Amino acid sequence: MSGASETLIPFAKQTASTADSLDKAGKSILGLLQQAAGMAEENSKHAIEVAQKLSDQVQAAEHRIRDLEADVKYFQERAERGEQWLSYISSEIKDKFLRAAEVPSSKRSSGRA
Repeated sequence: MSGASETLIPFAKQTASTADSLDKAGKSILGLLQQAAGMAEENSKHAIEVAQKLSDQVQAAEHRIRDLEADVKYFQERAERGEQWLSYISSEIKDKFLRAAEVPSSKRSSGRA
């Protein structure tokens, strides 16, 4: 090329035993790849199953939350209605008994004078 001598190293000649060992190595690598692919597929299937189970649990939890929220609303409304009744009953007691108790004492005062 530019006058410098290049040294070429020839490849070793392949014998039948070297070819057999290369074939064995290639087949071994392919076997390992197939094994790895099988394991990856199993892992993927397992992950999908776990994800599906978790999804089902989340849906069940969301449904339970909606039920509990409905229960909370129902009992809040009942509590409010109970408070209204207690307020009404309290005002009725004040009107009927406390004012009624005040009237006789004022009649007594006016009757004595």
